[in-house]
Amino acid sequence: MKKRKFGLVLTSVLAASAILGACGAKDEEKPAKENENATSGENNKEEAFSVAMVTDVGGVDDKSFNQSAWEGVQAYGKEHGLEKGEGGFDYLQSKSDADYETNLNNLIRRDFDLVYGIGFMMADAVEAIATENPDNNFALIDAEVKADNVVSVLFKEQEGAFLAGVAAAKMSKSGKIGFVGGVDIPVINRFEAGFVEGAKAVNPDIEIQKKYTGAFDKADLGKITANSMYSSGVDVIFHAAGATGNGVFSEAKERKKKDPNANVWVIGVDADQYEEGKIDDKTNVTLTSMLKGVNTAVVDISNKAKNGEFPGGQTLTYGLAEDGVKLADSRGAIPADVQAVIDEYKEKIANGEIKVPEKVKK
Repeated sequence: MKKRKFGLVLTSVLAASAILGACGAKDEEKPAKENENATSGENNKEEAFSVAMVTDVGGVDDKSFNQSAWEGVQAYGKEHGLEKGEGGFDYLQSKSDADYETNLNNLIRRDFDLVYGIGFMMADAVEAIATENPDNNFALIDAEVKADNVVSVLFKEQEGAFLAGVAAAKMSKSGKIGFVGGVDIPVINRFEAGFVEGAKAVNPDIEIQKKYTGAFDKADLGKITANSMYSSGVDVIFHAAGATGNGVFSEAKERKKKDPNANVWVIGVDADQYEEGKIDDKTNVTLTSMLKGVNTAVVDISNKAKNGEFPGGQTLTYGLAEDGVKLADSRGAIPADVQAVIDEYKEKIANGEIKVPEKVKK
């Protein structure tokens, strides 16, 4: 009898142990699953490589340099399924150079993986913030900073501007063309140098008026300057002045509206500015635009950084050979014979037969 009771007790204990063991096993499985989900979430977060930029003055919608960079940031975001804002892509706008460092710091505090400084004027600010934040990566457009966590991006503006000069000189009926620059800095000097060289290559006697407005965000100055040039007989103006150049378009359109037969043209810059020159469905004062592949460079560098190939400490330069600069489609404004001359010079520059200077020859 005692043996039977003992056997029943032992059986009950073993059964209870089995039940407790099973419960314990299930409880142990739960944290493992939670950990798996947590790990999966962390991996997704790691895959989302965020990018942001700080504009130069002139605004993100300047129809030019800043806008082109922002289009590149947005294209990168779309390619990787990111949204505007934290953890995705974004921008901060600078109203003056006093905003540069503040804006760069704000984006760093918001944990963006790669931060762009747009424009030559931002070099000092990028250098300062990059030095203070050695674990963060930066990209600087149109200037150089020597630091392992900064990639500098330059363009051979003089090569694309050379083609703009050829187009202007060939299309001018008065023998007078103009160049309107923004701030007198090396990058804008390259635009001027190329434009002058290209124009003189096809017409050594061409008259070229040149004026720096001292600003990239003053459309009124662009309009005043264009008015003076057109009034003196200039019929084609190439601007490299950011949002200041919008005033050049305004002046040209006003003149064309008053006199539909006037030979008044503008060559845009950085982005395709065809829409800026539109008067109506049949009339447009944009001859062409000198495209600068800022958007392409932004996408390229962002993808390199995302893939662990951030070219920190390097200077990347894009010219005609790299498809970094070129002329936009003229939509028929440039006739075939003139286009053939432009294409001939394009080939010679791309293959190194012609070296375009970065500064105007004195």
